[in-house]
Amino acid sequence: MVNEVNAVQFRQNLGEMLNQVQYRNDSILINKDGKPVAALVDAQLFARIRRMRERFEQLGRRVSEAYAAVPVAEGMAEIEAAVATERSRG
Repeated sequence: MVNEVNAVQFRQNLGEMLNQVQYRNDSILINKDGKPVAALVDAQLFARIRRMRERFEQLGRRVSEAYAAVPVAEGMAEIEAAVATERSRG
């Protein structure tokens, strides 16, 4: 479950919110001036997010290197064709 709180509520109830995250596997979305600015999540989820981000960055580098010699217009056309193919499947 994701709970939303403002920054003042978060500061006032930090201990309870840590318990929600630790024992109930909830996540807390922290808003400031009505806009989301941070999230409090379980440490295991955070580690998983970090690993996924690292893998995504590695993949991005590999794609960038693989397409370095391809003209931009040609690369974009290939990407658009792949996206269109996937959308037609779903």
